[in-house]
Amino acid sequence: MKLLLISNSTNAGEAYLAWPQTYIKDFCNRHQIKKVLFIPYAGVNLAPEGLEASYNLYESKVAGVFASLGLELTSIHRYDDPVAAVREAECVATGGGNTFHLVAMLHQYGLMKAIRERALDGMPYMGWSAGSNVACPSLRTTNDMPIYQPESFDCMNLIPFQINPHYLDANPDGHAGETREQRLEEFLAINREITVVGLREACLLEVEGTRLDLKGSRNLRIFRYGKPAEEVSPGTDLNYLLK
Repeated sequence: MKLLLISNSTNAGEAYLAWPQTYIKDFCNRHQIKKVLFIPYAGVNLAPEGLEASYNLYESKVAGVFASLGLELTSIHRYDDPVAAVREAECVATGGGNTFHLVAMLHQYGLMKAIRERALDGMPYMGWSAGSNVACPSLRTTNDMPIYQPESFDCMNLIPFQINPHYLDANPDGHAGETREQRLEEFLAINREITVVGLREACLLEVEGTRLDLKGSRNLRIFRYGKPAEEVSPGTDLNYLLK
């Protein structure tokens, strides 16, 4: 497999998709990608006119960035047969937004299975935020509001562990609710056999066959049931997480 799983699209004070552009360009150059099929279904609130307009706006926003990298991008909502579009794609990229709506649409259109099959066969796949979450076995470590009920929480299962994108250490002053770490510990209390990777912003995971690399400017955090959380820096051997 060839996967680029990005925690977030935008760092505070930066332009959209600014920080991961170097990694996206390198990923596409190495795999000789010129055309990208975009999945916009997580973008539900980008235009007041409704979902179709939101998808159009999302496509335009991402296509502008990708064009600056020499890449042609078209959204899957333009196709009458989205499964056929996936089968013919050079690369699929899935944008961030609401994971519940994204997962619902991927199941509804038969794309969860279609993308998984192509990715397992070697088609490059990239995603950020919700788009990285759906490469996991399940959406259950998303941070998003359940605004829409998918037929299943099951996702592509391209990697055997869960990602928590936008992982945060801090608890805001005056906030009496659970920290992110406590929320993930709740998940592990029920799902004791699953590993969770807290992927901080400005970080990504790249999978190349049996190799897993952390790239970016920050550490990630590994959570397992009954064990202390583990801090891992870029350059650490993470291949064991794919087994």
